[in-house]
Amino acid sequence: MKIFVTGGAGFIGSHTCVELLNAGYEVVIADNLSNAKPEAVENIQKISGKPVVFYKTDLRDLEGMRKIFTEHDIDAVIHFAGLKAVPESVQKPLEYYENNLGGTFVLCQAMREAGCRKIVFSSSATVYGMHNPVPFKEGMPTSATNPYGYTKVMIEQILTDLALADPQWSVSLLRYFNPIGAHSSGLIGEDPNGIPNNLLPYVSQVAAGLRPEVVVYGNDYDTPDGTGVRDYIHVVDLALGHLSAVKYVLEHTGVEAVNLGTGQGTSVLEIVAAYSKACGKELPYRIAPRRPGDIATCYADTEKARRLFGWEAKRNIEQMCADSWNFAKNRYIK
Repeated sequence: MKIFVTGGAGFIGSHTCVELLNAGYEVVIADNLSNAKPEAVENIQKISGKPVVFYKTDLRDLEGMRKIFTEHDIDAVIHFAGLKAVPESVQKPLEYYENNLGGTFVLCQAMREAGCRKIVFSSSATVYGMHNPVPFKEGMPTSATNPYGYTKVMIEQILTDLALADPQWSVSLLRYFNPIGAHSSGLIGEDPNGIPNNLLPYVSQVAAGLRPEVVVYGNDYDTPDGTGVRDYIHVVDLALGHLSAVKYVLEHTGVEAVNLGTGQGTSVLEIVAAYSKACGKELPYRIAPRRPGDIATCYADTEKARRLFGWEAKRNIEQMCADSWNFAKNRYIK
């Protein structure tokens, strides 16, 4: 079986490629490297001991996509590629809609032409918006608070409509929560270009001495310590969730939205404390005002993933922080 992974050099994509290779799948990666590094592809092969085929190309390049589907007999696609920084999406909405929606249009066109109708989409818990009660369940109405979130909502709708129009399609919409951690080898992890937008890579850079302090946005939420509560999931658990989703779409048709999370919430200050323990020193932090669009509490109902995929997250917060620090030491401390 051959799996085409868009954005496969990125944080979640690289870990998923490792698990696919370990499970015996062949892997073809396309990535424009706008927010990833070419070493990730080398390290995927180093960890797994198996080769991957890599194309440095943009999803919006139809001829580039056609070339991949012509040169390889693709059984299923995992679609990660897309811009993903919430604040940037507010500043550059046209770029986000054009990139994320346009890339999906072209990918689906190339898939349809090639007769490949099985896709696992990298969606997000952001599609639950501001007004649903926790825990979030797949049947809840979707909405968003920023252009990035709306691209996820829209792509879910596009893929759903595609499957309704052609019942040969099999679509898995994976709504995952807050992936953190890194591979235990320390060779791959979250290493964004520029200033990190997500909490853990920022915390790791503070721990490595690259940044002065962790910025905590808001300490007046209705939560136990006043800081935002999120469902953090180890990226390897998340990658294994994608493996389960691939197996599912290869054997079924139709559309299924599935949460991938732990079902437990952890506050920002609890993360800072756990990371301080992992790196062996107290990490400085300061409180800043809330960010627009942030909600107080977000965690998953994970029953459907257990029932449909036979999957559940195994790794705890301590391991997530320890693995993240192991990667950060390898990456930032010479």
